[in-house]
Amino acid sequence: MSRIFEDLLVVDLSTFVTGGFCSLMLANQGADVVKVERPGAGDDIRHSGPPFIDGESPYYWTVNYGKRSVELDLKSDAGLAALYELAEEADVFLQNFRPGTADRLGVDYETIKELNDDVVYCSISAFGDTGPWSQRPGYDLLIQGISGIMSVTGEEGGDPVKVGLPQTDLITGMWAAFGISSALYRRELTGEGDYIDLGMLDSTLPWLTKQAGKSFAGEETQRMGTKDPVLAPYQAFATADGYVNVAALNPKLWRGFCEAIDRPDLLEDPRFAENADRVENMNLLESEIEARLTDRTTDEWMDAFVDAGIPAGPVQAVEDALNNEQTEARGVMTTIERDGQEIPVIEHPLNFDRVDSGFESPPPKLGEHTEQVFSELGIDDERLAEMREEGAFGND
Repeated sequence: MSRIFEDLLVVDLSTFVTGGFCSLMLANQGADVVKVERPGAGDDIRHSGPPFIDGESPYYWTVNYGKRSVELDLKSDAGLAALYELAEEADVFLQNFRPGTADRLGVDYETIKELNDDVVYCSISAFGDTGPWSQRPGYDLLIQGISGIMSVTGEEGGDPVKVGLPQTDLITGMWAAFGISSALYRRELTGEGDYIDLGMLDSTLPWLTKQAGKSFAGEETQRMGTKDPVLAPYQAFATADGYVNVAALNPKLWRGFCEAIDRPDLLEDPRFAENADRVENMNLLESEIEARLTDRTTDEWMDAFVDAGIPAGPVQAVEDALNNEQTEARGVMTTIERDGQEIPVIEHPLNFDRVDSGFESPPPKLGEHTEQVFSELGIDDERLAEMREEGAFGND
């Protein structure tokens, strides 16, 4: 079957995760993503471990499947000229420089638009192009703190805690892919390209949802561990050998849960009669439930909860989360071979009925496709040799 973004050329100058995850999503739907990297060094994420496998960070793999890599020295006239030839053919141009850097390098929107007036150009930065913070550097840790995420993450009364993955990088990357897809759709209707100004902080704030709602109502937000501010029981509970998450969100599920743990007396306790009561007495409820759940293992409780139709799930280690009967049945984990090495691949979740999707090639080695990409632009071997001599691809 065809792929939604086949024939789409994405020129990606970004580093690390925000732009990388965006172009990864486009590659998953068939886009030809050309990753432009610094000669001899490449994207910093290539070296962001440990751990390393054969000198390369597997973290780099997870955001670079299905792309091609070219080395270009954008500080040289020859390298910039080569980029311009590539940009002339691009549908999408992506970068995550701090505002002003693209102008200094000569890869700003106005310059690229002069070469390609219907290009969709996406600029990602920590705080966007405008505002008093626009020139500040920013990374996931900083944005998690500034956005309020860390103020509501962690145990009650404890220190603020960072989410254990680069959440705001990934949020921003997804917004970027959505914005680019939207702009491409509009281009189909109007023939016009567009400029997308995307800030990480702006991207993250809409995800506050429930916590923002509390703020709108004038209520104080706080860290609650795994508990929920408006639902109970909706949290992780200790078992004999681990933890299990339980989400008994309505009267029917609450009744079924109490019966499944053989505590029907909780149904008659006025402290736990309605959800509002259970939220009000959340700590007492936790003590009552955990006193029972610690009698059995997580697997034993999961058997009971599944039989009773109770929404529950174990708190799994990453290895177990990636490899279990459900992910195997859905084909979530696959591998792609690269030079005799099996690269693990986490496939993306969009399963279309009438189009194909998925990663077709491994994460590229640095500069692996430099000559291939420029040959496809019609540049012959003699001119490629001249470009290399002129330093377009760096100094070997």
